Amino acid sequence: MKLEKISKTTTRPKKRLGRGYGSGKGGHTSSRGQKGQKSRGKLPLYFEGSKMRKSLIRRLPMLRGKLRNQAKKNKPVIFNLRDFADWPKATPVTVESLVKAGWVSEGASVKLLGEGELKEKLKIDLPMSKSAAKKVND
Repeated sequence: MKLEKISKTTTRPKKRLGRGYGSGKGGHTSSRGQKGQKSRGKLPLYFEGSKMRKSLIRRLPMLRGKLRNQAKKNKPVIFNLRDFADWPKATPVTVESLVKAGWVSEGASVKLLGEGELKEKLKIDLPMSKSAAKKVND
């Protein structure tokens, strides 16, 4: 390992405001202008110009949308017929067999869609779309 081949890792520290003339940003007003709230301290993130008006962040409710009062529903895991091209013929396709194969987690709901083709006839015991049911039963 040669020293001239090593990439440079030095970074300069940022200039700190109001720490005297030697800091490079020191002196009388330290680049903050003259008077006012911004020259004296920090402003909160939600500040919008005056104390009289409540900021937009504080006026809006925490959850947005028309479904905010309903419980979150579990959406099913979607599979297509093409996903079962290499499925063993002797094994029926059920939620338990999918859990055993590691395709879904325990307690998940599953739905089968009709995209793709089945090479072999399989015994499928899952909720499915109309197009999938038509292809499975043919």
